[in-house]
Amino acid sequence: MALAPITRVAGTAVVLPGDDIDTDRIIPARFLKCVTFDDLAAGLFHDERFDEGGSPKGHPLDEPARAGASVIVTGDNFGCGSSREHAPQAIRRAGFTAVIAGSFAEIFFGNATTIGLVCAAMADGPRAELAALVAARPDLTVEVDVARSEVRAAGRTFPVEIRASAREALVSGYWDPLGELLDGLDAVRAKAAELGHGPA
Repeated sequence: MALAPITRVAGTAVVLPGDDIDTDRIIPARFLKCVTFDDLAAGLFHDERFDEGGSPKGHPLDEPARAGASVIVTGDNFGCGSSREHAPQAIRRAGFTAVIAGSFAEIFFGNATTIGLVCAAMADGPRAELAALVAARPDLTVEVDVARSEVRAAGRTFPVEIRASAREALVSGYWDPLGELLDGLDAVRAKAAELGHGPA
């Protein structure tokens, strides 16, 4: 069952500086005790955003000018650490549709793609330029063109790498593997009946 194709996403952006931002920082372990992913946005970068009393520390995500941002610009090896699917879920449920980084941890990348969160890898130089543009202009629209593997902002075009298999899944609308399974449900039922494993 194909979902809506994701050929491009666009919105304002926020810069999260630093390399090796791991999944423990993205969503602390105590927020993993949930039955569904629905409320994970509240835990996104919680320990970096708030002190023990719940007071804000001044994290980039909490800057008033960044309210409603839907694109993250960050460093290398984003999403490393423990392989918790809650990390991309928290990012997606906080309203983000894309992460632009130097590189991504393998499991994070896979988990992100299967929920339609675009992960685009950009080289250091262009990413530094993009980060400077975003920092200077909170209202700047950053567009990630998945089909063309490029990012556009402030009249500039930056090349990115979106793995071919992920790009194809996103632009075709087959980024959710459960959808593919549901597409074949009739065939599965027919084969089960043919083999005598229950009603068709």
